[in-house]
Amino acid sequence: MFDPSAAASPDSGIFGLTTSLEESQVVVVPVPFEATTSYGGGTSKGPAAVLAASRQVDLFDASTGRPYEAGIFMLKPAKDIRRHNRKAMKEAAGIIERGGQIAGDDRLERKLAKVNRRGERVNEIVEATVRDQIRAGRLVATLGGDHSAPFGAILAHAEAWPGLGILHVDAHADLRVAYEGFTWSHASIMYNVATRIPGVAKIVQVGIRDLSEEEFDFASDSGGRVVIHHEDEVNRRRFNGEPWAHIARAIVDELPESVYVSFDIDGLDPALCPHTGTPVPGGFSFAEAVALIEAVVDSGRAIVGVDLCEIAPGPAGDEWDANVGARMLYKLIGFALKSREDLQMPLSLRPTARLATE
Repeated sequence: MFDPSAAASPDSGIFGLTTSLEESQVVVVPVPFEATTSYGGGTSKGPAAVLAASRQVDLFDASTGRPYEAGIFMLKPAKDIRRHNRKAMKEAAGIIERGGQIAGDDRLERKLAKVNRRGERVNEIVEATVRDQIRAGRLVATLGGDHSAPFGAILAHAEAWPGLGILHVDAHADLRVAYEGFTWSHASIMYNVATRIPGVAKIVQVGIRDLSEEEFDFASDSGGRVVIHHEDEVNRRRFNGEPWAHIARAIVDELPESVYVSFDIDGLDPALCPHTGTPVPGGFSFAEAVALIEAVVDSGRAIVGVDLCEIAPGPAGDEWDANVGARMLYKLIGFALKSREDLQMPLSLRPTARLATE
């Protein structure tokens, strides 16, 4: 019998669990890719660090109960993703050193094209993996890697639940166009979602405190499809006495009924994630972020999928970032499970419907 209060064995799965994939309602898809990281590095080591730290998480949660009882299984990283990451990081290094200013340099332009093709291939691998798990009826949590990692996962979820909304927690808007020339840049994930995935009806961004004027203009010109809740704006409301609970509910009310949560760890106070790729002063406390996710559940909306990105272990093996990340991942999974109790799978994705059409 599994004892949730016992110490986890070193060879156990995520959160110390021993359930197989077949026994699990939740699957974690690791994507150790960070080829376009332009400031701090190390996020490709994030999935392994979170796996190790997760074995110290107590499995009873006062807000969500016993998420572990659903079964949570973490896949092994795809070898092709590791290979593409290793090669793309080498190919991208000279481009990043020059800030993407490589016009006329044939050698670096060829390397840029290779990095972009590798990003496309990673997207295809992630999309196929996530689609298979959705069709099996599982909740999927994608674990980066940098924030370019979940594009394929978002695409798969938008195909399953067309019209879904994204709750995007981040210090950055990630609306840059091919940042430094990289089509699949970590700084371009939401631009790519907005321009390439029509199944996403709305992107609601919170925690944002670092963005360019071009990103601001892109959101302003989106006709309400991309909404930025800048931290300055949110803080003014709070300093004027509006409770966080009221603000969180108002943010959630802008989302459709099906919600995908894309969570960049740098949306938190950098004291909680000091080694993330691009830390920015400000940010949510852990409790504030959890309350925001809980507000989605309390509203009656369904969290159909999640991702967690940009976790980087410290250079000396510091586990703090991964410790915080593992606990945030467990909260995201717990609240998603709680919200999905009455969720109906789209008819086209139910096994009986697929068999009838094959």
